[in-house]
Amino acid sequence: MIGDVVLENNLILAPMAGVTDLPFRLLCREQGAGLLCMEMVSAKAIFYGNRHTERLLEIHPEEQPVSLQLFGSDPDILADMAAKIEERPFAILDFNMGCPVPKVVNNGEGSALMKDPRLTEKILNKLVRAVKKPVTIKIRSGFDADHVNAVEIAKIAESCGVAAVAVHGRTRQQYYSGQADWDIIRKVKEAVSIPVIGNGDIRSAEDVLRMREQTGCDGFMIGRGAQGNPWIFRQILYRLETGKDLPKPSAEEVAQMVLRHARLQLEVKGEYIGIREIRKHAAWYTVGYRNSSRLRGRINEVENYADLEKLFQEFTAT
Repeated sequence: MIGDVVLENNLILAPMAGVTDLPFRLLCREQGAGLLCMEMVSAKAIFYGNRHTERLLEIHPEEQPVSLQLFGSDPDILADMAAKIEERPFAILDFNMGCPVPKVVNNGEGSALMKDPRLTEKILNKLVRAVKKPVTIKIRSGFDADHVNAVEIAKIAESCGVAAVAVHGRTRQQYYSGQADWDIIRKVKEAVSIPVIGNGDIRSAEDVLRMREQTGCDGFMIGRGAQGNPWIFRQILYRLETGKDLPKPSAEEVAQMVLRHARLQLEVKGEYIGIREIRKHAAWYTVGYRNSSRLRGRINEVENYADLEKLFQEFTAT
């Protein structure tokens, strides 16, 4: 449970810009994800009525429960925009303090806020007061190796009334390189009484079991481990329930998932954008399968659904 939101399980799809769009979230929900996090949305973009942002805010009834993630650094704009969109059908409002990309960090947003506990406290106080829905945060271990302050930020969040905190065990300086430090997740769990969600290097059921043993965290947030593998949620749940592992999806299952994903993309975004966005997903789906490197070279040449379908017919025939 996060605030008053009851989840079917504690497996959470991490918010990933350019990845956790509506089509992908639907697939992950079908495979058992207990909570789906949307792509991060700029509070300023909502304020200025950016047209692209409206698409990012779209939510389908079949993907509930959903966590909508805002980012920004102006406490008043964040609070006002949170209140403005609260009527939309998301269950949880998440605040991004983990994004490492320069254009976000250079604006004092995302993981840059790890360097400013006072501003963080002001933002979180205003966000929690602005909405009735539970407010959560996603943080990193710190901004760099010399400033690992996830425990401090988590304590501030708890004191402000934040309902849960997700901790990615890497600093901003690390981006996504190296190994995630799960020990910082344990330290946060020991420091606060609100739910703590572990994030970083979860790619299998075995990783979930190890993280649970090492950190005692309440939930597990899966990001890159779900790219090209929405089955990961079903695989983890099956292992937790039975102690056994599900077999890897067959080439035929992969092909059918790619084509289904593509149809959803085209339905939501149209053929021109949808077919171009499915290319990266199709490349992720096929990693580790026979002739996959040759296939991925051809994926970028696909211009329409018919081309994609033909390509994956060849993929399953080999």
